[in-house]
Amino acid sequence: MDFTSITVFLQAAVIGVLIAAPVGPIGLLTMQRTLERGLAAGLATGLGAAAADAVYGAVGAFSVRWLIDGLTQAKTPLALGGGALLLVLAWRTWHAPAAHTAAPARDARGLLGLAAGTFALTLANPATIVSFIAVFGSLGGGRPSLPSPLWMVAGVLVGSAAWWLLLTGAIAYQRQRFTPAWRQRINRASALLLGGFALWQWGQLV
Repeated sequence: MDFTSITVFLQAAVIGVLIAAPVGPIGLLTMQRTLERGLAAGLATGLGAAAADAVYGAVGAFSVRWLIDGLTQAKTPLALGGGALLLVLAWRTWHAPAAHTAAPARDARGLLGLAAGTFALTLANPATIVSFIAVFGSLGGGRPSLPSPLWMVAGVLVGSAAWWLLLTGAIAYQRQRFTPAWRQRINRASALLLGGFALWQWGQLV
């Protein structure tokens, strides 16, 4: 690993943090699941998004033009599908009962399902691919003079994963302070916001 590779890796890691950090439907879902089900569930949710960020990062870093064009043309069905998934999650969150003690999720299959769900939800967000194309274009993704694009992809994955670990760890540390009544209120508020995100995403298509 030379200095240029390290620089590209660190720049991509910062990009991963900056794209993951803004509070959107994924961030909201990650926080709600951490509070309700514990650190493992929240981290699995966040890492699913980090994996999707890495996939889109690879598309941008390797300048896969045919795939970029295809994703751009599929903006409408992706937005419709992502919005529908958000509404399903909003409905489930609204009707989820708040247990008297927050029950952690440790089952491997269940955690994998949480990660897979946010992986699909992140991939269905057209804004994600646009962000990576723009940012990696400024970094020079696909130019032969730069180190392997894998350094960019690895940086995005590490940066995004680090953010989710920090966020879920902080929430998990405080989760026992919340009473069942407060967790119920947070679930209802989260459901309304998730539904709002879905409607906003559909509204962008008009």
